[in-house]
Amino acid sequence: MLSLDGICCRFGDTRAVDRVSLDIPAGQFVGIIGPSGAGKSTLLRLINRLVERSEGGIHFGSREITGLRGRALRQWRRDCAMIFQQFNLVDRLDVLTNVLVGRIADHGLISSMTMRFSDSERELAFHALDRLGMAHKALERAGNLSGGQQQRVAIARALVQRPHVMLADEPIASLDPGNATRVMDALRRINREDGLTVLVNLHTLDTARAYCDRIVAMRAGRVMFDGTARQLTPDVVRDLYGTDGLGQIDESVTSTSLRRLELA
Repeated sequence: MLSLDGICCRFGDTRAVDRVSLDIPAGQFVGIIGPSGAGKSTLLRLINRLVERSEGGIHFGSREITGLRGRALRQWRRDCAMIFQQFNLVDRLDVLTNVLVGRIADHGLISSMTMRFSDSERELAFHALDRLGMAHKALERAGNLSGGQQQRVAIARALVQRPHVMLADEPIASLDPGNATRVMDALRRINREDGLTVLVNLHTLDTARAYCDRIVAMRAGRVMFDGTARQLTPDVVRDLYGTDGLGQIDESVTSTSLRRLELA
């Protein structure tokens, strides 16, 4: 169980995340939606400890996350893999090496700096690429790949960390519909096959409804809705965002998607 207890994050007078409490059972696929500035990305970064909380606590099972330092913090970031919208690959390195970077947390300083990896780690990385349909690109420079291919490589890199939790921060925001579908299918398949807890920030309401066991909607740093896709009715959406605010959900709540909600 991943538990957030009254977690807050302030930047000056702004509460980016405001008293959020969530219990996320192991193996759940959670979609986080909301307009730009709602606090979605900050929430994931709080969980991964890329930003520090102002108050509140985070626990993973019996482990208290917010107080971790040094090696313990590095191990948590290994156990809680992060996938970014920008991919964060090294363009000049080949795809296999980019995936192997996910193993660095298990290495000492010298082997990390020299990028020395064992045969078993290379086999693990190749297998992860194969699961993402990218094994045939293993020796190609990452900079030669399309955006969708790079995102699948980034997911493979997260997989070789052997995490318990996978966080994806708007992983399909810059992708065309076909690649977005491939990436979301991959995340759902990993969630189902590996039993990984997955939290994914999404701009599109339709995508959240199609893929996620649970949807959390945020506004102004607060959780305004927490339930299943079926519970996210048109009336709930209008209550959450208001008639004037529907167009601010980064094009995710359009008249078309609302009609789909009504037909569901």
